[in-house]
Amino acid sequence: MAQILDGLKVSKEVKAEIKEEVQKILANKRRAPHLVAILVGNNGASKAYVNSKVKDCEEVGFSSSLIKFPSTVSESELLEKIDELNKSKDVDGFIVQLPLPKQIDQEKIIMAIDPRKDVDGFHPENFGKMALEMDTFLPATPFGILTLLERYNIETKGKDCVIIGRSRIVGKPMSILMGRKDFPGNSTVTLTHSYTEHIEEYTKKADIVITALGDPNFLKGEMIKDGAVIVDVGITRVDDNSEKGYHLAGDVDFDSCAEKASWITPVPGGVGPMTRAMLMKNTIIAYKTSVYND
Repeated sequence: MAQILDGLKVSKEVKAEIKEEVQKILANKRRAPHLVAILVGNNGASKAYVNSKVKDCEEVGFSSSLIKFPSTVSESELLEKIDELNKSKDVDGFIVQLPLPKQIDQEKIIMAIDPRKDVDGFHPENFGKMALEMDTFLPATPFGILTLLERYNIETKGKDCVIIGRSRIVGKPMSILMGRKDFPGNSTVTLTHSYTEHIEEYTKKADIVITALGDPNFLKGEMIKDGAVIVDVGITRVDDNSEKGYHLAGDVDFDSCAEKASWITPVPGGVGPMTRAMLMKNTIIAYKTSVYND
């Protein structure tokens, strides 16, 4: 049976380290790092995720602000608020929770964020720096996966790594980061997606499989080789007859894959907590490198 890559445990360690840093900052009579989240509309998943970020800020000692807009907000109004946050000397980093309503151009919003405060790591300037292996903000989920692999000392050098899914938030950055000259990295990376034919031909050869599809139980045990490392980014609500009426499922058929894998992330409790922890990590990096924090 596979050993568990415990994201909940590692995220607590990361947040404890950040809390210690914040305590030193406050002891030196400096203000706490400040993270702002912008939430547009009433999407249930987005609200829950943003609220969890506010709780994380409290846990590590950050200041946090939640700015809410109705789903009818105009693009110009949202851009005005972003400009205000870009200029604020009291804000170290901010995020605009996605997805946004149809009347708003998501690309325009991402481009408007000052790259120095882009703690989500979505701005093209930060993405480009990441691709060139320069210091920058990494997208939180890939950053979390790298940290998990690092803390468990999973060997990646020279290994075959298959990424399933090519989103700009997980798949594409993950493929770049696993191929970088660093640890974790130095892997031979294959990026697969919905048009990849006979995907099992790739996954069966892979030493490391990272799935970010949003397709419950897609990866079966017969699709991986013995001893593979399996990282499951997917999390989907699946209706059932339980009291809650649903359960959370990953992209990986956990039971069948756990019988063959050497290491595996659970859902929940694997990548999700790491994503949240790395947003805190990016915020304190932004604080320490801020042009306002001389």
